[in-house]
Amino acid sequence: MKKWLGSGMLLLTAVIWGVAFVAQSVGMDYVEPFTFNFARYIIGGIVLLPFLGLGNPKSQNTKKNGKADEKKIVKKSLIGGIGCGLLLCVASMLQQFGIMYTDVVGKAGFITALYIILVPVLGIFLRKKTKPLVWLCVGISVVGLYLLCVSDGYRLEVADLFLLACALMFAFHIIFIDYISPGTNGVLVSCVQFFTAGVCCMAAMFLFENPGIAGMLKAYIPILYTGVLSCGVAYTFQILGQKYVEPTKASLILCLESVVSVLAGWILLHQALSVRELIGCIIMFAAIIIAQFVQKEEPEENKE
Repeated sequence: MKKWLGSGMLLLTAVIWGVAFVAQSVGMDYVEPFTFNFARYIIGGIVLLPFLGLGNPKSQNTKKNGKADEKKIVKKSLIGGIGCGLLLCVASMLQQFGIMYTDVVGKAGFITALYIILVPVLGIFLRKKTKPLVWLCVGISVVGLYLLCVSDGYRLEVADLFLLACALMFAFHIIFIDYISPGTNGVLVSCVQFFTAGVCCMAAMFLFENPGIAGMLKAYIPILYTGVLSCGVAYTFQILGQKYVEPTKASLILCLESVVSVLAGWILLHQALSVRELIGCIIMFAAIIIAQFVQKEEPEENKE
């Protein structure tokens, strides 16, 4: 029963994140990118405040040493959250610019999902072995990406370049989280990263844009959706859901956000992909799914 509940939470998370691409696209009609991200990240951080206790790691050392270990957890979580926030800020801004310049939000969802392929590729530089099947997935995804992004004249659009850079930054974000996650409060890390990203976006907002309350009020629905649901609720569901679902299946469910983004763009914004672009999406999605089944086996002593 718990596994079904966990899978349901992760599926809802994927749906929320997929529809968020539409919300971000609509938000660009009223406010500029830095202003939009500032508002949603601050809201996302506030929403997570009541759930900080959910992410406390449970270990024997914490129980024995009490406050000393709690301080270490909080310190590491704060430092990790700031680092995650800086990476998230850059990644989300690249994504926001990409969505602003593209005509089809579904493309943004699929190109962003390339971070799932880029993570094992970047792992090479961290001396982590990459299996041959992963390289096959990389090759397949490149073919799909070509069909999806490269238009007549064999050139990438500006939006595609922003989104590719976004996928790379999200890959760095995932690797950094993997590095700092042991011994940290996951919800606190997320909360701090949202506030950090929000503050950075606020600084850029006043430097490069002309923010106004009127524009934010007009975009209140997209801002609240991405702040409360995409940042706050979806992240909390991800944490709770992964308690009952193994990582491979969890990643497979979450990557469905790319499919949802296409469906949401079609249903809500009446956007359509060409046959060539649809084939590219299918090929990329196939590569993403295959990649989920390539996992590094854990040592026997770590298995419960």
